[in-house]
Amino acid sequence: MFDGPARAATPLLAVEGLKKYFPVRRGLADILTGRPRRVLRAVDGISFEVAEGETLGLVGESGCGKSTAGLAILQLLPDIEGEVRFRGRRIVGLRAEQNRQLRRHMQIVLQNPYSSLDPRMKVGDIVAEPLRAFGVGTARERAKRAAALLERVGLSARVVDRHPHEFSGGQRQRICIARALALNPALIVADEAVAALDVSVQAQILALLLELRQELGLTYLFISHDLSVVRYISDRIVVMYLGQIMEVGPADDVYSAPCHPYTTALMSAIPEPEVGRTRHRIALEGELPSAVDRPPGCPFQTRCARAEPRCRAEAPALRDLGGGRAAACHLV
Repeated sequence: MFDGPARAATPLLAVEGLKKYFPVRRGLADILTGRPRRVLRAVDGISFEVAEGETLGLVGESGCGKSTAGLAILQLLPDIEGEVRFRGRRIVGLRAEQNRQLRRHMQIVLQNPYSSLDPRMKVGDIVAEPLRAFGVGTARERAKRAAALLERVGLSARVVDRHPHEFSGGQRQRICIARALALNPALIVADEAVAALDVSVQAQILALLLELRQELGLTYLFISHDLSVVRYISDRIVVMYLGQIMEVGPADDVYSAPCHPYTTALMSAIPEPEVGRTRHRIALEGELPSAVDRPPGCPFQTRCARAEPRCRAEAPALRDLGGGRAAACHLV
């Protein structure tokens, strides 16, 4: 179903109006007062596209919904609303077998390399597991493929008989990347893939991901809270806040001249500015509002120093600003 070649005019991944709500359990006070069941709007109507061979960075604070968006795109969560198209074909609501076949083309690398590997399995079996699950090749061919993938991500083929606890965090993440590559996917969702690693190891993993993209023609949806990391690896950036998109644009443009006040605040929080460049620190007041009891109007208005009465009354639409940029702000 998904093996046809992609047309140049069709994005590899197209997301339109994606929503994922989680029901909130009713407490005693809710029952006594007759309050209706509420929902947590983790992802609330986001839309974007990812071209073949592109890296799109999805960034925002913890709790903004970016990881939920990644899982929803991969159809790893139930009851998803909206449209997700892979190579022009709708993938929301697929039957179980169709969804399983989709795994050949869309893979994920998770944040924690310590919990995403089965400690009872040998490394070679872990990397070869996707091949075995889809009946690809003989046992000998799968073992050979696993050894080659481990070497490609910077490990020795001799480690196939070792277990995950014998490796460092960076080495474990390389194993996770090798497993994700086993079926030659077109899209990899990297969900905070370097967040749990030391800075020096982060740089090595990012360099590896860039090499693999160039060599294999991969497409990445790179999810992170770290804008400096996202800028390094991404072609474009999507900034999320409270389940919605605040800004979209080319990575260098968003980094050097952010449009949305929230993006500006995120940029100001990066610890070390570039040499010769000064950055005014913007301290956001208050906590991230609840995605259950979201404030009216702009979702950022409760923490925005520039908020006007219109911001509190009317939610801004994501407007095209030209040059591949868009922002959801009345003041831009």
